[in-house]
Amino acid sequence: MKRIVSIILVLLFLTHNISFANDLSLSGEVAVLVDGDTGQVLFGKSPHKGAYPASTTKIMTGILAIELGDMEDTVVIDDEVVQLTDGSHIALEPGERLNFEDLVYALMIQSANDAALAIAKHISGDIDEFVKLMNKKAIEIGALNTHFVNPNGLPHDEHITTAYDLTLIARYAMKNPKFREIVSKYNYEIPKTNKKDEDRYLSSNNRLLYSNSLIDVDGERVPIKYEGVTGIKTGYTRAAQNCLVASATRGDRNLIAVVLKAEGRQVYSDIHKLFNHGFDDFDRVNIAAKGDVVENIEVLNGTSPMIAGIIGEDVSAYVPKGTPQDIERVVNFNQSIEAPIEKGQALGTVEYYIGDELIAESNIVSTLDVDKKISAKIEDKLPKKRYGFALLFIILILARMHVVRTRRKRRRRSVYRMNLYR
Repeated sequence: MKRIVSIILVLLFLTHNISFANDLSLSGEVAVLVDGDTGQVLFGKSPHKGAYPASTTKIMTGILAIELGDMEDTVVIDDEVVQLTDGSHIALEPGERLNFEDLVYALMIQSANDAALAIAKHISGDIDEFVKLMNKKAIEIGALNTHFVNPNGLPHDEHITTAYDLTLIARYAMKNPKFREIVSKYNYEIPKTNKKDEDRYLSSNNRLLYSNSLIDVDGERVPIKYEGVTGIKTGYTRAAQNCLVASATRGDRNLIAVVLKAEGRQVYSDIHKLFNHGFDDFDRVNIAAKGDVVENIEVLNGTSPMIAGIIGEDVSAYVPKGTPQDIERVVNFNQSIEAPIEKGQALGTVEYYIGDELIAESNIVSTLDVDKKISAKIEDKLPKKRYGFALLFIILILARMHVVRTRRKRRRRSVYRMNLYR
């Protein structure tokens, strides 16, 4: 439980609000755009609505392969992998020996379903056990509305995610250098094996990386290839329709866009619109600085009765260009701030919102050490037999006062004016 102390900080600009309205005219049924570094949501269209991920599932399979596997391992394909394979594949054969790294490239570039199964069995010894790892990892990352049934994304009623959850998984994956290296490529060559006399040539379905075919973006014909795209993964099944998780970099900006359940090549048009919106329509503004005082906080049972809570790190966020925002600051303190406390210890959090959307947050930390009062010394000086009952009564009264005090909610409101564009 937390004791929530709400302090509204209104930074007056003009009257525009960040919008999750579907004003980009997207084909995809669900979509979201986030800042790749902070995770700030810049645009969303039903971002938390459940949808089939198709082969974007392989982002999770790929990151687990990299984290848990050895790229130098040799993998021997068994009968089960071949028998269970459906959809896209690289024609793996029973008894075939391949380098583990080649299978990971086949997974992410060719979107090979047989490679996904082979990776799962190599790491966990059993496909279902690997799927358990996928779901465990999803929870660790924070993708709480995601549930995997297989490692390749083939249709299943219970194989579900959301556009927002896929941004969490993608952001996590893109922090891994090997993963970034793999998804940035659009072709790869697997050398001949004990079962194949010729090399396998892989090519990516992520046309954002290379295609000069033209698509319509807001009435203009442009190539599918998007300058600055760094990955990540396409997907398609009849149930899921066209899905795409994409990342792009421009200068010091990193964006991740997700579109699910789109029609044909319009999935690429949607991604273009999202990236254009993110790169062209936002400015980064500083909201708070490390060391700014949030509030003087009461300390229970401390040698100091009060302590200053300060912002733990610089806070900045992206807001639409030229259209300043009303930003709400919400301060959350822990249920009770009780000694001992160490300098730099987190005492709560401060969150910044535009409308209902969280755009930034920071820990509130202590400015100094506070020791706990040693009340036992007083008790030791009292004659136990003569004052025992009186001391017990005092302790009970103090305990009751402590409970009442920790349950009491403090509510304060204050308004400041600050021009972030000065």
